[in-house]
Amino acid sequence: MSQKYTITVHDRQKGVTHTFQVPDDRYILHTAEHQGNSLPFSCRNGACTTCAVRVLSGDIHQPEAIGLSPELQNKGYALLCVSYARSDLEVETQDEDEVYELQFGRFFAKGKVRAGLPLDED
Repeated sequence: MSQKYTITVHDRQKGVTHTFQVPDDRYILHTAEHQGNSLPFSCRNGACTTCAVRVLSGDIHQPEAIGLSPELQNKGYALLCVSYARSDLEVETQDEDEVYELQFGRFFAKGKVRAGLPLDED
């Protein structure tokens, strides 16, 4: 028998708060939608950052969150589309561009990308 947890999501973009119950064996996003809560999402596969949240309190399990680096997961970020509650949770949605920059920003603005061959200089 699964346990149910109370999830509180502060949607920063819309300025609303959603509170709902989620069984520990169901994805948080799917359950939220099934209960009529509209939250940001895109791929539903844990490969993008549209549904990213920052965990304010509680425990979350996200073994399939391939779109979020282990470093960001350790800093309290999660993807609701592939996350399971392990306690009551309070989270807040994040701006997708901010999360993307946190995760990949160190790879950009480093100059020209070289694919093993030198680039001709003009």
